[in-house]
Amino acid sequence: MNSQENVFSGIKVVELATYVAAPCAGRYFADLGASVVKIEGFGGDPLRTTAPSEGRPSDPYEDTTWDLENAGKKGIALNLKDQAGKDVLFKMLDEADVFITNWRSDALLRAGLDYETIKVRYPKLIYAHLTGYGELGPDKDLPGFDFTAFFARGGWLGTLYEKGSDPMNLVAGLGDHQAGLYLSAGIMSSLYKAEKTGQGEKVTVSLYHCAIYALGLLVQSAQYGNRYPINKRDMLNPFMNAFKTSDERLIQLAMPPYNVFFPKFMEIIGQPELKNDPKYCHFETLGDNSKHIYDLVNDYMKTKTVVEHKEIFVKEDIPFAIAQLWEEILDDEQAWANDFLCSLKYDNGNTRTLLRQPIKFKEMGLPEYTRGPYIGEHSHEVLKDLGYTNEEISELKDKRIFVEWDDIKNK
Repeated sequence: MNSQENVFSGIKVVELATYVAAPCAGRYFADLGASVVKIEGFGGDPLRTTAPSEGRPSDPYEDTTWDLENAGKKGIALNLKDQAGKDVLFKMLDEADVFITNWRSDALLRAGLDYETIKVRYPKLIYAHLTGYGELGPDKDLPGFDFTAFFARGGWLGTLYEKGSDPMNLVAGLGDHQAGLYLSAGIMSSLYKAEKTGQGEKVTVSLYHCAIYALGLLVQSAQYGNRYPINKRDMLNPFMNAFKTSDERLIQLAMPPYNVFFPKFMEIIGQPELKNDPKYCHFETLGDNSKHIYDLVNDYMKTKTVVEHKEIFVKEDIPFAIAQLWEEILDDEQAWANDFLCSLKYDNGNTRTLLRQPIKFKEMGLPEYTRGPYIGEHSHEVLKDLGYTNEEISELKDKRIFVEWDDIKNK
């Protein structure tokens, strides 16, 4: 393999998964050259229906959410309730290296797609399972979304808001994307094991575990009495807050080594006399005096616009960031310079900005960004690749074992 060849070229992935988290993992492998075939029911993945809740047009020819999770895949629409449809799936698994699913355990068991059954037939297959709450315990079969299993059960919603105010507004995908990329890491490790030993593996990732791991520093600190939600004035380090500017924007400061930044920052905010004041200059003895420092910084931040603060903080090398709005991210020069964003022209003629997955490779370069498949777009092609004859494919279609995009769009 030369350095320009995609690392997963030749790897075959079968994806039987919906929504965001598990398909995010499939997208990762598609980006790096794997052949990823996504299986949908005739009605399609429910992710295709989320446009209204995201303020997007309901247009199958312009679905930015779908493409974020499914770019570069082929799509087949199968009736898995019929044995002939399952036979197609098993033919796909005959040739597959990886099987990705987020079906619940009971559904997999009923369909004969549980790991214990699959590993007998496919001992080298990597079986990747994305769950809400894990595979064991009393809540293992609860439906899990990132709003519930990640944000709520995982400790984000109940803690990360200003004490006395309403909880934050949740946004779909944040937990899903973390879980999906963790699942990708597990799959890669399992592929390495399979290559060395000839043995497959089952890798599982749950939204709940991802949530508490991401909050691990503070979840662990709760053992010592560090409890949230809290008021901003009660933050142990007043330099780790977001402050409003005179033009009602937010700037987040991040100066964890309080003692290092304290003298310089007191100069900046016009309080040089406090630089060596023992009540304030040592974090170890700061205690409730942190509230006074918070108030001084808060008052100072209100005296200047966000642009004025940016100029000062950049010059003085203060760690900060402006709290950007989503529409500002789409035009962020830094994001474009690093290829975090890209443009995609849709079949309806519109060009939209989409995001790339956040892992880049120097030698392999950027993967081509091609839209995700329409429902059943590659059904015929996938069946042909599996060795079905034209006559067999026609028979399967007549029996409604699969459908093609043309069948759906012409309804």
